[in-house]
Amino acid sequence: MRIALLTPGFSADESDWCIPALLDLVRELACEHDVQVFTLRYPYHRASYQVYGATVHALGGATAGGLRRLPLLVRALAAVTREHRRAPFDVLHGLWADEPGFLAVTSSRLLGAPSVVSLLGGELVGFADVGYGGQISRANRWLTGQALRRAGCVTVGSATLAALATGHVDAQRLITLPLGVDTALFTPQTLGVCRKPRGSRLQLLHVASLAPVKDQATLLRAFALVVRELPDAHLRIVGDGPLRDVLAAQAEALGLAAQVSFDGAVAHDRLPDLYRAADLFMLSSRYESQSLAALEAAACGCPVAGTAVGLLPELAAPEYLAPPGDAQALAAAMLRLLSDPAARQQASEAAHARVAQQFALYRTASGLAPAFPTVGGLRLTPPTASRGFPPSTASPRCAP
Repeated sequence: MRIALLTPGFSADESDWCIPALLDLVRELACEHDVQVFTLRYPYHRASYQVYGATVHALGGATAGGLRRLPLLVRALAAVTREHRRAPFDVLHGLWADEPGFLAVTSSRLLGAPSVVSLLGGELVGFADVGYGGQISRANRWLTGQALRRAGCVTVGSATLAALATGHVDAQRLITLPLGVDTALFTPQTLGVCRKPRGSRLQLLHVASLAPVKDQATLLRAFALVVRELPDAHLRIVGDGPLRDVLAAQAEALGLAAQVSFDGAVAHDRLPDLYRAADLFMLSSRYESQSLAALEAAACGCPVAGTAVGLLPELAAPEYLAPPGDAQALAAAMLRLLSDPAARQQASEAAHARVAQQFALYRTASGLAPAFPTVGGLRLTPPTASRGFPPSTASPRCAP
């Protein structure tokens, strides 16, 4: 099967963890299919190269915005068309629904191949106070609207995102199909060694970019409440971003300088050891489409808790969830697990089993591949090729 994947960024080589979930997905798909990746912006230069048997076409769009987006989209459309004429694609898949999704459905109309669009980020939200979400930009709203109306099928990675997407996509075309976690890398044990070393200090772990939508400010306020009850607790924050200095200053102001460490960016393949060494993984985001970090933690046998966004309501019991931005509720969720070793063990086992059953990479990749030409038992009907945009009412559909 010949698959075109369109994405804003992709690894420059096999050692580049640009978007780890996509690198894992492509590696898995390329074992059985001819995978052609069209990456719009990263790497920042034009090139063609091989990654795990897949061919990557880098368009080098970098940070082009405004009217400079148009030449990038035209260049990408031309590249997809050339490859399709060399050997026809069985499916055109836009990973993210703005630029990649728009290109997937446009190419679908022009070339007559089925289209799939995946909502993988904040395309359907807009938090103006933190500058996050596709709905803030009029151009991105239009691109996403076109993609969702015309896609043969639209996939989402969590039940919470599926609920949000129902206002934009009819139920017949909407499929819940998350990106998976590599359970060969993220596993509770390595060479038979115990999952984590036991010590007197409770270890909390947070892995995310240090950006406003991840809301580490609320996490720190919640942790300040936790240490009043559990003064030996320690919070390890892994990741980097524009808020690092601000958050470090906040931790010091809260009297947490000795109990919070900022580890910066950590290589993806080093994360399993951090998850195994933690007593609890905490998510504090205002929004997640899915949250691969929570899946990775659960796959390593680490219990998870945090804000009720993305996949977390599917991994954690309600008593371990909190509304976004609510420091007191977040602290209460932490304390319920940190003060009860038996509850942590039970939560760990339940989350790990859920990942193994539903979110392992080989399962989700094998579920995604049938999108070419079926997704979740629904069959994609290729649209009639067109030289322009047909009315939205003529968008391709999934038929039984």
